[in-house]
Amino acid sequence: MKTPANYNFQLTEKKWQQRWKSAAGLGKTKERSGGREKCYVLEMFMYPSGRVHMGHIRNFMIGDVIARFKRAKGFDVLHPVGWDAFGLPAENAALANAVHPKDWTYGNIDSMRKQLELFGFSYDWEREFATCDQDYYAVQQKIFLDMYKKGLVYRKESMVNWDPVDNCVLANEQVIDGRGWRSGAPIESRQLSQWFFKITAYTDELFQDLKLLQEWPEKVRTMQERWIGYSRGLMLDFAVKDKKGRELQDLSIYSTRPETIFGASFVAISAQHPLAQKLAKTAPAIAKFVYMCSKSSVSTGDMDKMEKLGVDTETLAYSPLLDGKGLPVYIANFVLQTYGTGAIFGAPAHDMRDWDFAKKYNLPIKDVIRPTNSESVRGGDAPYLGDGVMVDSGFLDGKTTQEAKDYIIEYCEKIGVGKASKFCRLRDWGISRQRYWGCPIPMIHCERCGVVPVTEEDLPVTLPIDVTFDKPGNPLDRHSTWRKTKCPKCGAQAHREADTMDTFVDSSWYFIRFCQDKESDLSVFNKEQIGRWLPVDYYIGGIEHAILHLLYARFFTKALRDCGYVDLDEPFKALFTQGMVCHKAYRHVDGHWLSPEETEIKNGKVVCKADNTVVKVGRSEKMSKSKKNVISPDEMVRIYGADSVRMFVLSDSPVDRDIEWSDEGITGCWRFINRFWRLVVMFSEKYADVIAAAPGTTLKLDRIDSQTSESFKQALRSIAQVGELYEKFQFNRAIAAIHDAVNVMYDLLDCADVYDEEFRGLLLLTNIVMAPITPHFSEEVNQKLGNTKTVQEIDWPDFTVYKLQKETAIIAVQVNGKLRAKLSVSAGASQQDVENMIKNLDVVKKCLSNCCAKKVVFVSDKIINFVV
Repeated sequence: MKTPANYNFQLTEKKWQQRWKSAAGLGKTKERSGGREKCYVLEMFMYPSGRVHMGHIRNFMIGDVIARFKRAKGFDVLHPVGWDAFGLPAENAALANAVHPKDWTYGNIDSMRKQLELFGFSYDWEREFATCDQDYYAVQQKIFLDMYKKGLVYRKESMVNWDPVDNCVLANEQVIDGRGWRSGAPIESRQLSQWFFKITAYTDELFQDLKLLQEWPEKVRTMQERWIGYSRGLMLDFAVKDKKGRELQDLSIYSTRPETIFGASFVAISAQHPLAQKLAKTAPAIAKFVYMCSKSSVSTGDMDKMEKLGVDTETLAYSPLLDGKGLPVYIANFVLQTYGTGAIFGAPAHDMRDWDFAKKYNLPIKDVIRPTNSESVRGGDAPYLGDGVMVDSGFLDGKTTQEAKDYIIEYCEKIGVGKASKFCRLRDWGISRQRYWGCPIPMIHCERCGVVPVTEEDLPVTLPIDVTFDKPGNPLDRHSTWRKTKCPKCGAQAHREADTMDTFVDSSWYFIRFCQDKESDLSVFNKEQIGRWLPVDYYIGGIEHAILHLLYARFFTKALRDCGYVDLDEPFKALFTQGMVCHKAYRHVDGHWLSPEETEIKNGKVVCKADNTVVKVGRSEKMSKSKKNVISPDEMVRIYGADSVRMFVLSDSPVDRDIEWSDEGITGCWRFINRFWRLVVMFSEKYADVIAAAPGTTLKLDRIDSQTSESFKQALRSIAQVGELYEKFQFNRAIAAIHDAVNVMYDLLDCADVYDEEFRGLLLLTNIVMAPITPHFSEEVNQKLGNTKTVQEIDWPDFTVYKLQKETAIIAVQVNGKLRAKLSVSAGASQQDVENMIKNLDVVKKCLSNCCAKKVVFVSDKIINFVV
């Protein structure tokens, strides 16, 4: 028989995408009667940067497979898509390319939408929106005002990270090594009036409710716990005096290690501490240091990395615990005013920052903890940070560190020099951003009335279009008419708030908006529709969003509940974090990066084509334009077809791990699709009469001879597990199972003459379970095999009717990983039963005669391995 031609993906994919569009949308959300279960599948919001990359495709593929699978299982599925469209990159693009941020953003959305359509993602495009849409941010402004009424929004002076080039405030996470993440400019600390969401009002609930999120990765819950940062310690009282013994003021210090107080050799306060500000007024050296600190980042990460510097205030701090010993008080650049009380006592022998500071300023270093399994303190050239037994610590001597901590807290409370305290790291969320392209904050500044909210009748406060970007800074600040307005209270001349909201606000409630169809009034929350779909059943995205986005979304959900918008506590039921798509990076000896096309292999080494210089092959790294290792999804679709790309990004490794892009890998997926296609074509051409009769997909295994029936069952067992593997996000194993089934079908091809209907049924069943991964291909196969329904109209197969439970299983018996025997056992036999049977095998007895197994590895129905 002539070998069939390769599968023509160019024609097929275009054909089915057009049909899906004309059929009122493949992914259109259906809410059918009959009490069907719902499934809300959501991939994390995408920023419209202009091009979709392979990381996006992998993320969206995971959601698309789950959405298609759940539809086939009979669920009503919501699978929406939208755009996180505000933000600074649009303004930077406006400056660089003389284009308006709105035009740049919507142009990018159009381009990226076309890219996504190439892959046949089953989105409900009717629910698509961008956060820069006026009707979206109008509702956000209404939410802001309701939260303001509820006491969850306030304005205060705050130290911020100021980027002097981009002329805006940066979050701590946007400061890298003391520089702005985009401009690269050295960051300054500034005192500015900022708007805040009172997220700390929900600290306890955010912390406690993490226990409810059992379908979240443990790693993510731990990261959130640490970010909230609850700690138990002691608030200890000190008296600060000058060198002449005159008392200046009392000082409270919070410490999570109060047991180390007898090893303290200094006290340090932040440059923003009231005592530091007071002393700076009369001491030029102190004033100079405080000013220097104001020019540094307030990022905790940067403070940890920077050189530890301080200035001696020429004052001493006294605690009743230290028997009249005064500790020198420094102002230090590593002490945060926003944590604890903005003051610490330094115990250098048991804290790295304190150690660095003491070494620089020749301060005493006294060990007060002896390691548990040591007869003496450790000493040496680094602090001892572990637990142990207290020494040289007065009434704490001999106690373990935990016992000493508990005891000193109780003791200080008893004598009235301190009290037990609980602090958390979480701080209120500063949302003010000094930029144009964001949601305007709906507040008005009046000289008579102060700060006044915009009335609901005057919402939305829209962004003016006629802005210029010819100068640095926020265009809203200098707009000739937009800022001018009337005070809603007294009617006097006033001006609008020029700051816009942090874009994290936009993505903190978008998942709620998706619950409402376009026919509903989008200016209000439809609690019935929202209640139908929330919480999100599967939320899929990168681990880089494990803290801020997820924490803010959880806070917003609770705040909106308390404002009467929603009736739930947590927005996301199950969270899945996928790995990145990586690729080899090549670096020239002169430092610049080379694309794979600019290199070649010569004499077994990778060299630059231009000058034959041997290049450094970096480890597989995240795809990046700067490293020239980006793979274009469009190009891969052009060469291999969308379904080959879809299959590859799920097939090479578990999706929670990084995947390394390889040409061999995607070529292998393309070959497999063609292998399956050839099988279908060979059958359909030879058995056209069977296809014309178009029987159902149920196989009548009772009419097949026993030996052939077992082969059919082998293929069925492979594809029967695919649905369960989809549920577990084990897509690579699901694809492997489909490979196994196709291999068996090639072996069964000779039997098709006798069992043609059954063979067709097996082809159709395999195609159905593969369809969530390769939808275009599977629709074409389905049509080729004579099915009148489309794949998306076919229910997921019920494999229980085929009675696939095996009566026996073959167990591989290994010793130290080497096969020694094969043993036939009852299917599902326990480890103990298998071990009892093996004891009588001569080959195993011989291997274990002079030793005993340290470990036994057992996989039911497959393997038992004795490690000796």
